[in-house]
Amino acid sequence: MPTQRKIDTVNNLTEKLGKAKVVVLADYRGLKHKQLEELRKTLKKDQGEFIVAKNRLVKRALGDKAASVETSLSESTAVLFAYADEVAPLKNLLKFFKTAGLGKTKVGFMGSTVMTEADVTKLASLPTREILLGKLVAQLNAPIQGLHHGLQWNINKLVWVLSSIKEKKTA
Repeated sequence: MPTQRKIDTVNNLTEKLGKAKVVVLADYRGLKHKQLEELRKTLKKDQGEFIVAKNRLVKRALGDKAASVETSLSESTAVLFAYADEVAPLKNLLKFFKTAGLGKTKVGFMGSTVMTEADVTKLASLPTREILLGKLVAQLNAPIQGLHHGLQWNINKLVWVLSSIKEKKTA
């Protein structure tokens, strides 16, 4: 029989699933409470949230998506919600798991796409959003810079020829 607390938990998880850009299910076994609090603080800086919830409640919150991750909802499960940046909280989670030597990701969701553990690791290896935007701006600016240098070349060549003629006449 569902209690009001469980209903509130499912509603809370459903709301967070709707807001999050990336959702990752992780196995947190072996981590101490102090380590989990430290992880939550680091994830909060990147607008991420790490919640430990019962598998049955997570399954209800996922709704029709739960069928694709049924096997991952065993053992102990925690849920990472990434709200603003898709990559930064995930990087911090994997870095924390690596330094602690405990924990691992199970599966994830990006929109309606289900990601395997390997896909989650690939996503975490991407550069941050700011770096990717900087690279995009550089790529978009490259043709303009090439045109600028191409047009400037003839003027530079003329100036060099005139300066060499000036040096010959003064010598």
